[in-house]
Amino acid sequence: MASGFFALLDDIGALMDDVAAMSKITTKKTAGILGDDLAVNAEKASGFVASREIPVLWAITKGSMLNKLIILPIAFLLSAFLPWAVIVILVLGGIYLAYEGAEKIYEYIVPHKQQVTVENKGELSKEALLQLEQTKIKSAIVTDFILSVEIVIIALGTVVGEDLLFQILVVSIVAVIATIGVYGIVAIIVRMDDLGFRLVTLSKGQKNVTYYIGNFLVQALPKIIKSLSVIGTIALLLVAGGIFAHNLEFLHHFLEEIPSFIRDFVLGLAAGATALLVVAMLKKFYALLFNKKKTT
Repeated sequence: MASGFFALLDDIGALMDDVAAMSKITTKKTAGILGDDLAVNAEKASGFVASREIPVLWAITKGSMLNKLIILPIAFLLSAFLPWAVIVILVLGGIYLAYEGAEKIYEYIVPHKQQVTVENKGELSKEALLQLEQTKIKSAIVTDFILSVEIVIIALGTVVGEDLLFQILVVSIVAVIATIGVYGIVAIIVRMDDLGFRLVTLSKGQKNVTYYIGNFLVQALPKIIKSLSVIGTIALLLVAGGIFAHNLEFLHHFLEEIPSFIRDFVLGLAAGATALLVVAMLKKFYALLFNKKKTT
């Protein structure tokens, strides 16, 4: 009886070791999406009054947890009854990631008309400010839902051949790490400028160490958000290329002679450029069809 109990504990310990090891590998594979998630949410959570930044971020974090509570059971049901659907969704998600990455590069390289949004918050009432805040929170939660689907499916794709319990443990751990990690770092980032401003104030006009550190933090915030966006774009293409290389059989041996990260980037960029071209053609076709209907 006792030996059976200790054998059970040993099996549980071995399982948890395997789960921890696979969770580490899976978290690395979702790092690209996490980088993009971090960049997007850092941008969406900034720009509020200092006293509202943390409450807004907490509201987005709760929305993110709810998103994952909706996504995870559906993903596990697909894995249990339609495992091929996980690969299909994974590849479709890869195309979306590649498209998003290629679109960001295209918008950076090709000059285009910028949409200018002016927010004169000083003339808005308290109710209008709260409504604006809720709108931005909803937008951030919707974006998080899309990114959460990608994170969960990529994580599930790495353990799709394992037992269901093992899949549930690994993917759930990755989902929790993704939420706590991303929004924890976002909280630090969005408060950087406030900490810097306080340090500058404490220096009382003297250019001492406190002043320089504070000024550095204030100046660094927009640069960090911009650099995260660039890193996230590159990561999107790398993750997308990796999905294609590992899940599409005819690409398994594509460019094997070069480093895998270069191969993944090439595949991601090629798929993204193709998707971007197809979407542009569909938009033009729709515009022509719509104008034709209007004239008739």
